[in-house]
Formats: sequence, structure tokens, C-alpha cells
Amino acid sequence: MSDLLGSMRSEWPTLACPSNDGIRFWAHEWEKHGTCAAAALGAEHGYFEAALRLRSRLPVLAALRDGGVSPDGGYYTLSQIKGAIQRGVGAEPFVECNRDESGNSQLYQLYFCVDAAGERFVDCPVSPGGRPCGNRIEFPAF
Repeated sequence: MSDLLGSMRSEWPTLACPSNDGIRFWAHEWEKHGTCAAAALGAEHGYFEAALRLRSRLPVLAALRDGGVSPDGGYYTLSQIKGAIQRGVGAEPFVECNRDESGNSQLYQLYFCVDAAGERFVDCPVSPGGRPCGNRIEFPAF
């Protein structure tokens, strides 16, 4: 895994507070998702290598901006967000929101599904759970 750590730190960082080195976060991702993909991708190295390869083909911010959705503190509809990503990535994600102190929906997390071989993005066949969004979603500035 040491050959992948630099790429993982830059392309799949943990933004948890307080900040840590990511090892605990990536271990969780392996236990929750990677073990199910072991037959197709091999052990941890194959899983994380595939994740980094897929990440390089996931221009989310560019797709959103091309679709008129920017991290500017503005409000967008769920269909605007999903549509922009669908056009830019080729698959529709599941969009998860959180609520700010005023109860407004905020864009929180995007889930992307991949085929069983770990090679291409597909529309998610079922909702992964999480907190659904209202139709008016804030995209906080960052």
C-alpha cells in the first residue's frame, strides 16, 4: 500500500476534524466496501488502486460548474445537481444532504456506484441510505 499513499492523501483525503493521516478512514472504507469487491479486485491494494483510477475519471466539480451549479452558497434543485453530474460523468449519483442550523438542505455527499468489475460508473440500483435532500439544496462555498 505504501506506493499508493501519496495519491490517496491527495485524491481521497479524509476531511475529519481533528485531521488525521487517513489510515483509519481508509481502513473503514476497505472493511465496508472493499471486502465485497475482493473477488473482482483482489486484496486492499487492488481495491484502492481501482478507487484511485475511478476517481481520476470523476470530474464532479467541472460537471457541476458546466451544468450551472457552483459552490457559491446558492440554492439549486436536486434535478439540477443530478442532471449536471449525469451529463458530465455519465451516471447518476445518489445525493445526500445535511441540514444547517436553520433547517436548510445542504449538499453533503455524493455516492457513485460502479459495476461489479470496478471499471465503470453505473446508475445506483438502490439508494445507499443516508439523509435525503429537499428540492431546494444549498451548495456551500468552500
